[in-house]
Amino acid sequence: MFLKTLHLKQFRNYQEQRVDFVAPKTILLGNNAQGKSNLLEAVELLATLRTHRIARDRDLVRDGENISLILATLQREAGISDLKLTLRRNGRRTVNLNSENLRRQMDFLGVLNAVEFSSLDLELVRGGPDGRRNWLNTLLIQLEPVYAHILQQYNKVLRQRNALLKSYQQSELKVPPKELAVWDAQLVSAGTKVIRRRDRALQRLTPIASNWHASISNSTEVLRIKYLPSIPLEENEPEQVQQAFFTKIEQRSVAELHQGTTLVGPHRDEVELTINQTAARQYGSQGQQRTLVLALKLAELQLIEEVVGEPPLLLLDDVLAELDPSRQNQLLDAIQDRFQTLITTTHLGSFDSQWLKSSQILHVKAGEIFPG
Repeated sequence: MFLKTLHLKQFRNYQEQRVDFVAPKTILLGNNAQGKSNLLEAVELLATLRTHRIARDRDLVRDGENISLILATLQREAGISDLKLTLRRNGRRTVNLNSENLRRQMDFLGVLNAVEFSSLDLELVRGGPDGRRNWLNTLLIQLEPVYAHILQQYNKVLRQRNALLKSYQQSELKVPPKELAVWDAQLVSAGTKVIRRRDRALQRLTPIASNWHASISNSTEVLRIKYLPSIPLEENEPEQVQQAFFTKIEQRSVAELHQGTTLVGPHRDEVELTINQTAARQYGSQGQQRTLVLALKLAELQLIEEVVGEPPLLLLDDVLAELDPSRQNQLLDAIQDRFQTLITTTHLGSFDSQWLKSSQILHVKAGEIFPG
C-alpha cells in the first residue's frame, strides 16, 4: 500500500497543509516542536483511530478551532481509497470512506495499515503493563478490526461493573448486590473474546520477533514473549476460558467488594518480555531494550503484511537518534523499499548517500511543510 496524499486542516499546529508523497521513503526534517510528529500522528489515526500519545480529540484540534480534518488518498492493490476523519473539539468524531459517511467507525479500520515506532516505545520494555496492553491492542486492531468493537464492549462493561462495586463499597449494605451476577456474565463474555485474541496474536508474533531479535543480536540473545492473563489460560477454547474466568472472579469476590473495583480480567493482563530468561524490564541494558523494541516493531510489520497481504506503512518518529549505528543499519536495511516509510529527524547525519538519493526530503517549520 502507498499513501499518495495527506491533507490536514486545523490539526494540531497545522492550519492547512497538503503533502504529496512521491518516493518510498519520506524524511521529515526540522527542529523539535515544529509539527513533524503531528503529521505521523495523523497517519496513525487513519490506521487505528488511536494515537500513541493517547490524546483527547480536543487536543488534536488546532487552538481556536472547533473541527479538524485529516484527509488521505491511499493506493492499494485493490484500488484507490479516499479517507476522511473529522475530529471535533466538543463532539463525536466521524469517518468517511470514498465520500460515504460510515455509521460504524469499525468499518474505517483496516483500510490503511501502519506501524509507528517512536522513542516513546522504549517504555514498552521499561514501563508498566498498561503500555504493553495498549501496544498489543493497537496491533490487534489492525490484524482484526472487529477487535476495536470487542475492546470497546469490554471497557463499557468494566466501567459499569466498577461503578456498582464502588457504590457497594460506599454503602452500608452487608449483602452484595444481586445485579452483580449480571455484570459478571457480561464481563466474562466480553473479556473472553479479548483474552483469546490477545493470546492468538502473541502466538503468531512471538516466533517472528524472536527471529528478528536473534538476527539483530547476532544470535547472542534469546527473546521470549509470554502472555500472562489475569486468569489461568491452559487452553484457548471459549468454554475453558470462560470457566476459568468465573472461577477467578469467585476467588477474588471478597477483595473486589472490599476494594470497590474489578480485579480480574484483561485490563489486568501482562506481557512478559525476557532476554536470556531474564526479565528485560529489570535487567536489560539500554542497548538490549532498544534491540528488543526494534525486534518487536519489525515483527509487527511482518505479521501485518502476512495477515493483510500488503506491506503496511512504517512511521519512524525521531527513533534513529535513539539507536546506535549498528541498530540503525539493521533497521534501514530491513526497510529498503519494501515499506513506505515516513521518518522524522532533526538532521540527516544518520542516513547514507544512497538512502538520501532515494528519499523525498521535506522541511517542517511551525506547522508548514516545504520541499527539500
